[in-house]
Amino acid sequence: MSVNRPAAVVVLAAGEGTRMKSATPKVLHAICGRSLVGHVVAASRELSPEHLVVVVGHAREQVTAHLAEIDAEVRTAVQHEQNGTGHAVRMGLEELSDSGVALDGTVVVVCGDTPLLTGETLGRLAGTHAAEGNAVTVLTAEVPDATGYGRIVREGASGAVTAIVEHKDATDAQREIREINSGVFAFDARLLTDALGKVRTDNSQGEEYLTDVLGILREAGHRVGACVAGDHREIVGINNRVQLAEARRLLNDRLLTRAMLSGVTVVDPATTWVDATVTFEPDALIQPGTQLLGATHVAANAEVGPNSRLTDTTVGEGAKASFTVAEGAEIGAGASVGPYAYLRPGTRLGAKAKAGTYVEMKNARIGEGTKVPHLSYVGDATIGEYTNIGAASVFVNYDGVNKHHTTIGSHCRTGADNMLVAPVTIGDGAYTAAGSVITKDVPPGSLAVARGQQRNIEGWVARKRPGSAAARAAESARQEDAGEG
Repeated sequence: MSVNRPAAVVVLAAGEGTRMKSATPKVLHAICGRSLVGHVVAASRELSPEHLVVVVGHAREQVTAHLAEIDAEVRTAVQHEQNGTGHAVRMGLEELSDSGVALDGTVVVVCGDTPLLTGETLGRLAGTHAAEGNAVTVLTAEVPDATGYGRIVREGASGAVTAIVEHKDATDAQREIREINSGVFAFDARLLTDALGKVRTDNSQGEEYLTDVLGILREAGHRVGACVAGDHREIVGINNRVQLAEARRLLNDRLLTRAMLSGVTVVDPATTWVDATVTFEPDALIQPGTQLLGATHVAANAEVGPNSRLTDTTVGEGAKASFTVAEGAEIGAGASVGPYAYLRPGTRLGAKAKAGTYVEMKNARIGEGTKVPHLSYVGDATIGEYTNIGAASVFVNYDGVNKHHTTIGSHCRTGADNMLVAPVTIGDGAYTAAGSVITKDVPPGSLAVARGQQRNIEGWVARKRPGSAAARAAESARQEDAGEG
């Protein structure tokens, strides 16, 4: 167990976020595969806190349900009225105490709308707090433009924080300070609990401000310290859609940089988007215009893109997927997908298999080396090894009420323009003729022919389409044939 392991992390996520202008609670807006609060919870979990509490308020049922989905161990505390950050933290601590938890150690307080905050930075904050023996440690950042932010005023010799001065209250000299308050803190649990009981509401908003705790503790003779974030962009909070897009870009760049430094080639990071939950192996190659979402994994020497979107999809070693949309699929080692292919949930392509141009698959298991080269739909099917499915084939799986399964064996050859009407089974080594509608099982090694006999009606065009271009062409051809005769 880490010596800096917090007793608790309290995440403040009760606000409405009216500037988002959305029916969705602000903290549930998503970037890079996680909600804003989801990113904060994930970063907080990296500290391995004894307790993790999220304070909810606006749309609390919706937020609580989301938290239960992403982290079943998260506790929630309700702030029924948004009476300030100090009040929110107090609600979080009361939730723990009401459950019989006696906090002893460090309490880290973070904001639920800071998705760029990393576990590494929170770890540095907790480490600084413990090393300096502070009553409270403020996470700060040095920014190019501090306009509008609370300034950190330090004591010259010790570096201790003497005040956090809001921009509107700052002197000209204080406004020159570029170190700002992030709203993220590490507290001594017992001192925090005591100080929250002393926070007053005699301010313009009539709220309990968490920052007042710093003054209370300092006046009581305790040290207030600071830990500077390595990247000021980590502390950015999201208040509107513009900031949401900016954060998405920053986080995406961070994720791609991490992938490239681990051995992944990303040809054009500006047009490549990945979720935080995507994983890679070294020597994967990502072409321009590609989105990798959810629990997607790209193995070594695999190539994805250009212009592909893969969600919850595994791409095996050496496989290729170009101009492809895939959801909940598995692409085997050395397999080939696309261009212009759609793999729907439940698709499992075996090693060296192929889903080619304008091929759609759903709930289909495709054996090793089997090819579905072009213009086909394969739904609810199992196909063995080294079988070839002819162009323009349709697995007719739906009777209007129920879905039915088609089974095709290994080393089969189905003809072009086949309709395979499920449920039906084609045995190993069997063939089907082009243009067939297969409604009955085909024994192994057989040839199935299921089409009407061709009948030519001579002179039909001249009689039914007289004077047409087709009629003139046919007459010219007839005369040429007569002349040659």
